[in-house]
Amino acid sequence: MEINLAVLRLSALAQPGRLAVFRLLVRAGHDGLPAGEIARALDVAPNTLSAQLNVLTQAGLATSRREGRSIVYSAQFDHMGELLVYLVEDCCQGNAGVCQPVADAARRSTCQPNQHGACS
Repeated sequence: MEINLAVLRLSALAQPGRLAVFRLLVRAGHDGLPAGEIARALDVAPNTLSAQLNVLTQAGLATSRREGRSIVYSAQFDHMGELLVYLVEDCCQGNAGVCQPVADAARRSTCQPNQHGACS
């Protein structure tokens, strides 16, 4: 990953509201959530949510698709994974114990998708 792309993605997450939106999308899984449902879940005004989703989409951390009258947003899991790898790929200078908490967290987050694509 190129450093400017990493900075763009990190800066997209460097605001409490956008981070909350992104974490909600991650929890929703590949099916994603309609914009209205995101706004209700996070108690965010639609115009504020629109701006937050725009920043996340421009950074490649979210994507949208139209389903009927709704716009459904999903996390871009492959791009999130690329960012995480970029952050830890040169970790530890050979001392695996330093990065063990990251490896443990990754192992815990591995899930089996339920019928809706979310982790169960």
